[in-house]
Amino acid sequence: MALSSTVVDFEEIKRYESGLQSFLDDRMDADRFMAFRLQHGIYGQRQPGLHMVRIKLPGGQLTPSQLDAIADIVEQYSQHDKAEITTRQDIQLHFVPVAETGKVMRKLGEAGLTTREACGNTVRNITKCHLAGICPKEHVDVEPFVQASLRRFLRNPLTQAMPRKFKFSFSGCEQDCAQGMINDIGIVATRKDGTPGFRVLAGGGLGHKPRHAIVLEEFIEESELLPTVEAVLALHNRYSDRKRRAKSRLKFLVERFGEAEFLEKYREELSRTRAAFKNETMPAGNWSQPGNGSQPVPPVNLRTVMEQKQGGLFVFPISVPLGELGIEQLRGIARHAAELGIEDIRCTQEQNLLLANIADATVKELRSRIATLDLGEPKAGDNIVSCPGTSTCRLGITASKEAAPKLSGGSHDLRLRVSGCHNGCAQPETGDIGIYGEGKRIQGRLIPHYQIYFGGNGCGDGELGIKGPTVPAMLIGTAVRRMHQTYDRERKQNETFFTWSRRNGADFFSNLLSDLKEITADDLDFLARDHGENEQFRVEQFGGGECAGADQGVVAANFAEAAHERNYRIAFVMQRKYDEAIECAEQMLRLLGRSLQFLVNQPQSDNLEEIAAQLQSGSSETAEAGNTLARIIAELEALKGDSFDEPRFSQLTEQVDDWMWKAAGICQKLDPQLDLTSTLPTPVGHK
Repeated sequence: MALSSTVVDFEEIKRYESGLQSFLDDRMDADRFMAFRLQHGIYGQRQPGLHMVRIKLPGGQLTPSQLDAIADIVEQYSQHDKAEITTRQDIQLHFVPVAETGKVMRKLGEAGLTTREACGNTVRNITKCHLAGICPKEHVDVEPFVQASLRRFLRNPLTQAMPRKFKFSFSGCEQDCAQGMINDIGIVATRKDGTPGFRVLAGGGLGHKPRHAIVLEEFIEESELLPTVEAVLALHNRYSDRKRRAKSRLKFLVERFGEAEFLEKYREELSRTRAAFKNETMPAGNWSQPGNGSQPVPPVNLRTVMEQKQGGLFVFPISVPLGELGIEQLRGIARHAAELGIEDIRCTQEQNLLLANIADATVKELRSRIATLDLGEPKAGDNIVSCPGTSTCRLGITASKEAAPKLSGGSHDLRLRVSGCHNGCAQPETGDIGIYGEGKRIQGRLIPHYQIYFGGNGCGDGELGIKGPTVPAMLIGTAVRRMHQTYDRERKQNETFFTWSRRNGADFFSNLLSDLKEITADDLDFLARDHGENEQFRVEQFGGGECAGADQGVVAANFAEAAHERNYRIAFVMQRKYDEAIECAEQMLRLLGRSLQFLVNQPQSDNLEEIAAQLQSGSSETAEAGNTLARIIAELEALKGDSFDEPRFSQLTEQVDDWMWKAAGICQKLDPQLDLTSTLPTPVGHK
């Protein structure tokens, strides 16, 4: 199934259009607008006034009509004639003028597509195995679990103002084609003593200080899946560093706590999420014994037409150079797929496309039609992934899009991953050969370089690549060719590049490429250029990137967490866990009160009575809020233990929700550019 139109919210798009107009009219400043648009998947480029629109495709799923709609949008609103498939199975549209972004969102919405939370400090696109539902080896089609996670965490108050972005993946078997080890949380279908369930990984990530995920749970049953994921999200939201962006991903929380304490705090959160999910219906999959039938076990990266586990049906891979599809290619694929009755189109983490559920008699016709679009099936050497680099990205250091086409995976079809900076959007640490760009000053000149990794594999029993030397960007082709030649000459029979790399180790690669690191004065003029450039290399400053978005602020984060506590309060009341429900109500008031204190420059306190007293000493507006707060907390205290009165508590919870609205009103009056809409409840009187 492609992304359901139920994820589209046209009222939300209307609010975006209103916010966009406020920015264009100079009523919203640039920093606040950046945080606002990132939440809606609109990302700034190096080029002033132009933006990238990221379309969120859980699991990479599309229909022909949606692909056709994307072609129309590129033609009408982009100053570039291509769409780009990403390593997280999204589609990105570049060079869109900011004034057109609202129209683009609306057109996408009409096609059942969303950009919501494709950027910013949110749950990013959920990736899944590209063969989900059709793989002979899988235990289960993970699509129902992807969709359940999407429904749970998209626009969820818990995920609206997290310390940093959060990525997770689903795989249908232990081969883990979705690369759980590099995600904040990775879900891998498995069995234990015949019982179906999942292995759960957490705290993985690439970029600055790449880290292999730890095992969070060796085995959970499917009914435990959503509580487990939410516990990790809650842990991230509560403890990850909100002040230092460079240290705010979940992997740094594992590093800070250590694995044992991280797991202990996860268990604390899990006890709450289990209780909150107790009465909810959990997603269920159609589990089967893998390997039934005559189909061969597929490789991690599908490179040839393969028969599916559904006998007589096939999956057809299309190689998309650097993930870029032109307007006529987009339209052509959509048209041919529709005419041949193909509804299942998938974006892969290798920036390619798969067409699934194709009858045997149709494969030859499809191959012929795809060839007319100057496209075809993957060929040895073309498994090359690249990020945009300096073509559009504000963080880009090197021209990865220019360097990548000059490289090849060779006759052994090695996987090459080319990133323009250490943030590693092309996932260089997971390639057979992976590189990322950096600048190094040599003899007073700034020289573009590529840091090389060898023998990475993000799937199954794989590992992050071995960090090798850095070589000048203009010599990276020489370095890659030498690697091919050496591997071809020295490998043992049937030895994979992964195994060969580990047999040799880092020193071997450093010695092998040592001469490429030696730069003389005569080399400087040639090496001080980047691929596709005639001028001397320089690193341009654009005020930082936008991957994590602008600081969402203390107030936005507090209101988001308060909305999350409200959801738990409701769940605990339904289960008659009244002490826990009172604690949730008190935590809501604490977070909201601290927000008011922050905006009126009062010292922030964790003690509710102190918060109320300080607010009472302020302006008439905050004093009234403080008086109401003092009354509510006194009445909540009186209901604890044996004195609990359910009807009275129900009345008080309405008053707490009403106070949340009043607190939001004061906050937005003090800071008119605050947008707290997505975190506010809908109590009586506020429909």
